[in-house]
Amino acid sequence: MKRFASIILVMAAVFLFVTGCSSNSGSTTDKKEGTPTQGTSETESKPLVIGIDDKFAPMGFRDEKNEIVGFDIDMAKAAAEKMGLEAKFQPIDWKTKESELSSGRIDLIWNGYTITDERKEKVLFTKPYLANAQVVVTLADSAITKLNDLEGKVVGLQSLSSASDALSVNPIAEKIKTVTEFADNVLALNDLRSGRLDAVVIDEVVIDYYMAEQEGIFKVLDETLEPEEYGIGVKKGNEELLEKLQKALDEMNEDGTAAEISTKWFGEDKVLK
Repeated sequence: MKRFASIILVMAAVFLFVTGCSSNSGSTTDKKEGTPTQGTSETESKPLVIGIDDKFAPMGFRDEKNEIVGFDIDMAKAAAEKMGLEAKFQPIDWKTKESELSSGRIDLIWNGYTITDERKEKVLFTKPYLANAQVVVTLADSAITKLNDLEGKVVGLQSLSSASDALSVNPIAEKIKTVTEFADNVLALNDLRSGRLDAVVIDEVVIDYYMAEQEGIFKVLDETLEPEEYGIGVKKGNEELLEKLQKALDEMNEDGTAAEISTKWFGEDKVLK
């Protein structure tokens, strides 16, 4: 009887030892898998999400490797670095840019974004950083040489862009036969080359880039429609982000970073100080 009791006690001790080890092992696993450690994604700063039109060369577009590059891309990366953040670029439908910003899906609109009074009612703007103008481009052999020659013609432009605003306030707008809107400038220029359009209203910095890349195909009328300036759009109410971004841009002007980026893309320093 005593021997039987001893066997029972030994077995109980072994069971308690094994159970204890299993329990300790489980606790260790839970700690490793369930507790975030310093440096994980849960503790790192969120990236600065920047909404762009990825067919807007040379400001933001995809190169032959399908990588997003451009003047605004380099500027955004440099500014984000000064802010201690990582820049993440989010291609968006340009027609919905303000909605994307107000909803919080993006933090900034930064891709040749023209400052207008109408847009100021929807977003906060940084100080202007680049001058631009809306111009009219035709094929090099076109008989169109001045704005009045657009009478009775078919003209294309990017939908809900400042090109549309610039054309609408010019007297020639009432004499144009048809204004066709496109999702991006690339589609408009393709229709111009194919003969479906007589002219395209477009950003000067954009067509300058394409004319350098495709010599002898296009020409730009001497008369411009509207001078303008680019700024960066920030969500209304987020003055803190606007202040940090403007501080970074000012530092980039002071230390030569902005001038270096401009020279890379335009061959000269075009950045507004």
